[in-house]
Amino acid sequence: MDLNTLWFILLTVLFSGFFFLEGFDYGVGILLPFVAKTDRERRAVINTIGPVWDGNEVWMITAGGAMFAAFPHMYATLFSGFYVALVFMLAGLIIRGVAFEFRSKRDNPKWRETWDWAVYYGSLIPAFLWGVTVANLMQGVAIEADFNYYGGLIPLLNPYAMFGGVVFLSLFITHGASFLAIKLKGEIQERVKALSGKLWIAAVILTVAFLAWTYLATDILNNPGWDGLIPAILAAVALLAYGLFLRMGREGLTFLSGGLVIVLATVMVFSGLFPRLMISTLDPANSLTIYNASSSPYTLKIITIVAAIFVPIVVAYQGWTYWIFRKRLSPDSSDLHY
Repeated sequence: MDLNTLWFILLTVLFSGFFFLEGFDYGVGILLPFVAKTDRERRAVINTIGPVWDGNEVWMITAGGAMFAAFPHMYATLFSGFYVALVFMLAGLIIRGVAFEFRSKRDNPKWRETWDWAVYYGSLIPAFLWGVTVANLMQGVAIEADFNYYGGLIPLLNPYAMFGGVVFLSLFITHGASFLAIKLKGEIQERVKALSGKLWIAAVILTVAFLAWTYLATDILNNPGWDGLIPAILAAVALLAYGLFLRMGREGLTFLSGGLVIVLATVMVFSGLFPRLMISTLDPANSLTIYNASSSPYTLKIITIVAAIFVPIVVAYQGWTYWIFRKRLSPDSSDLHY
């Protein structure tokens, strides 16, 4: 295995970790106005992710940094071509981060309600736009011979990509509900568990429809490089297992199944792309691959050494953080900081 392939795999791992962690993070934020009826309940919901949400976003920054270091041409094409969408995504993340910190600084109900909706929209917009972005990568965009995308925002908002955004939302919301089920206790937990079944049914319907459309509109599921069909089938099995464990009342396994769906879906996308990074709909020769978009062999060697040292440290630190804040919360808890 050459370093180009190794970094493609590492990029897959980083985005898988990001979508797994930030997926339930977004889901919790989107569910906030609908599962919590009182101010204390909303505080409990926010406190489930309050200590960890910023750590989850480190995976996005790390994935972007890895892309910049290993595949700079992809970084340039993606971040310039999808610039407007990424600005909206960044604005949502900024609003959400501010809302977490400001929400409980005043007792005024209107003040808190305003920031609650800021959490909602700050979670909804990035989650949806990630789905739009990934769907466009799967379908391909108009990349010219100089590796630049000139289409602007409107072509990115095509029906397939918009539906991909809806599917991402459904999976993230379902994942967020299962996270709340293992982090909350009391009446609000029962309310979340009752809602989870309905969310799961919607996710199954939307995911099956999206996979069918993906088969017809892209080559992700029958790519001659690495076939994306196998991880797609495994993701479908994990999604069915989610419903089974939910029915059995196995909260931890339900959460892990929901996360596995997202991880396997991410692996499906990257497997279906390999060895491509971005597909050109104008000419296959214009597609960015792990070879024509990569850094020099010496650069790849250096960053491989750096990643081997620091990635395990980051993973260990974040695992320790989740362990420290592992206890369940209730609206009656006395240590609701956010």
